Amino acid sequence: MAPAARDAPVISVTDAGIRFKRNRSSRRSFKDLFAGRNRRSRPGEFWPLRHVSFDVHAGEAIGVVGRNGQGKSTLLKLVAQVVYPDEGAVAVREGVAPLIEITGGFVNDLSVRDNVYLTAGLHGMTRREIDQRFDEIIEFAEIGDFVDTPYKHLSSGMKVRIAFAVISRLEEPIILVDEVLAVGDKAFREKCYTRIEELLAGGRTLFFVSHSERDLLRFCTRGLYLDKGSLVLDAPIREVVDRYNADYGVV
Repeated sequence: MAPAARDAPVISVTDAGIRFKRNRSSRRSFKDLFAGRNRRSRPGEFWPLRHVSFDVHAGEAIGVVGRNGQGKSTLLKLVAQVVYPDEGAVAVREGVAPLIEITGGFVNDLSVRDNVYLTAGLHGMTRREIDQRFDEIIEFAEIGDFVDTPYKHLSSGMKVRIAFAVISRLEEPIILVDEVLAVGDKAFREKCYTRIEELLAGGRTLFFVSHSERDLLRFCTRGLYLDKGSLVLDAPIREVVDRYNADYGVV
């Protein structure tokens, strides 16, 4: 893995918090809407993340650890700027390749070919760039026989393969990964992991959410341990995994 450069951080999260509604039927009065705009939780609201702060420098490989429902995926969405904090700040100073909810944005009635051009284009690749990489994407995904098949007819595993093949060909400096390969077969997962290692060797920055201790130790050098929406430990990945295991028994 490339050593982390100690220039300005590429990701800065400063006292960040995000507030969600627990129950859509919760009602607020007219007075609340116009006069009650404070940061305290109201009935029917909760904070999946609050008072979270850390920096990530270029070339670092960060593993995010915690039980289900502790804010890991929400944190990735904040970094991806899919959602925005209700308090504090999240600054991302480089482009992001988001391997989260990986098949989102693909259109069922379009062919695989059309979806490749649509998705890659939405992520900033030019038509010429897609033309140059199209065969490479299809070969990596191992779905050459289905390139003109409607996307909706692919199996869930095939959908993951084509989505990973597209997103992992983006040249963005920051890679966000959130358990996206759980559907893939073992051989293809290893192929994807090799691709992630190639990207890391090229100096990319990795932000990786996983429940797999083996994968966290394979890719990451530093860990963030989230519990009840708070960052309880920011330390070398081995220390973070050991602390989590001591608290809960298994990543």
